[in-house]
Amino acid sequence: MSHFASVARVPGDPILSLMQAYLLDTHPARLDLGVGVYKDAQGLTPIPRAVKLAEQRLVDSELSKTYIGGHGDALFAERLSQLVLGADSPLLAERRAGATQTPGGTGALRLAADFIRHCLPGRGIWLSDPTWPIHETLFAEAGLVVGHYPYVDSNNRLDVEAMIGAFTHLPKGDVVLLHACCHNPTGFDLTQQDFERVLEVVKARELLPLIDFAYQGFGDGLEQDAWAVRLCAAELPELLITSSCSKNFGLYRERTGALIVCAADAEKLVDIRSQLAFIARNLWSTPPAHGAAVVASILGDDELKCLWQEELEDMRLRVASLRRGLVEALAPHGLSQRFAHIAEQRGMFSYTGLSPLQVLRLREAFSIYLVGSGRANVAGLDANRLEYLAAAIAQVCN
Repeated sequence: MSHFASVARVPGDPILSLMQAYLLDTHPARLDLGVGVYKDAQGLTPIPRAVKLAEQRLVDSELSKTYIGGHGDALFAERLSQLVLGADSPLLAERRAGATQTPGGTGALRLAADFIRHCLPGRGIWLSDPTWPIHETLFAEAGLVVGHYPYVDSNNRLDVEAMIGAFTHLPKGDVVLLHACCHNPTGFDLTQQDFERVLEVVKARELLPLIDFAYQGFGDGLEQDAWAVRLCAAELPELLITSSCSKNFGLYRERTGALIVCAADAEKLVDIRSQLAFIARNLWSTPPAHGAAVVASILGDDELKCLWQEELEDMRLRVASLRRGLVEALAPHGLSQRFAHIAEQRGMFSYTGLSPLQVLRLREAFSIYLVGSGRANVAGLDANRLEYLAAAIAQVCN
């Protein structure tokens, strides 16, 4: 008897499979625009200097490797909450908001999903079409009913009217996942006026927003990117926020994130946090300590925080420059207007508008790797290779 005879093989993650194919490619001009990590001009994903300095201090000062508790590092939770909600946030002063540390932003999303399933039974969750593929599987695996609202139309443009129209028909009380900034995978962000209109429908339909905030600092700036989260926190009595330190602190493999809950009053927050600790206990017991300690050290030290902010701003500006540079490189091929949206988008990703067939041709003929949907990781670009990419795009578009 074989206990495992009926276990079937499932397809590998398409993005990770793309990374493997890239690594096996021997073409000297190969270009990886698939996996969502920031890369510098040398094609490396660097460790910020502020992180290295904080780690060195931790090595010298750390006295124990004991567990850090169900809600994680308290200093990390406090300082990250201030970064997200603002140091002068009334919610923090009134103890109406609190963070539970998680293994990365993905862990925060899973904790939110299980909280919704256990504590808000019967609520569906609505995702943008398109959204990050892991959103789809993560919430479904948690047992939630997943629906979609329109976000990008067939012409590869943000469709705010369709989004708002869909929100007006969502079941009252359901959860809507919103991207705070740097929408993954499209790069199209709502304007403040757009978001205010969406918020009015959220209020009217009594919807619960779950705001995915994975790219703070990569859009328009560290403080500027938080406006949507802070608007919702000011206008709504209850809110869920998932925060990630993978991109802005370069802590990808340290799996550092948090679920921040905003409640109507301090007493209710205690109830909610008791549930989160119980759910987390059955998911990962206690979260990893190292990344959280690094973040807490940086945010608690003026010198390190200033250095980190400068490094993050350099990353943001580099990605924005690459966006503009690619559109300019497409101009001699008569394609700058067609792809003008790339310079208007925000964050690491761009929904280029390339078809699956064109993406396949880029891979086979030029060793340029994009996700099949046409999503490109702009942060994987090299400024010296923009002309090569532009010429390749021109070839597959003609």
